[in-house]
Amino acid sequence: MSDKPEKKVNGLTKPMTLSPELAAIVGAKKDEKLARSEIIKRLWAYLKANNLQDPANKQWFTPDTKMAPVFGKEKIKAFGMAKYLKTHLS
Repeated sequence: MSDKPEKKVNGLTKPMTLSPELAAIVGAKKDEKLARSEIIKRLWAYLKANNLQDPANKQWFTPDTKMAPVFGKEKIKAFGMAKYLKTHLS
């Protein structure tokens, strides 16, 4: 028995199935389940790696063609990303 208390599984830590569009952005393998917290972490890494953040205000980003199926094409607030994920997680 380990000394660490077991992590409670909640909406953020529960492994979820990603849509193919979302999996492509975050680099998830086929049938790989990821926690929402990990998905957000990978989305931030993707934004930074592809210079998608608005240089004047880094809270905002403009989705590229790979992100468009999930987030649309309009500039959005990065902290609002989570609401777009609902329909891409199960």
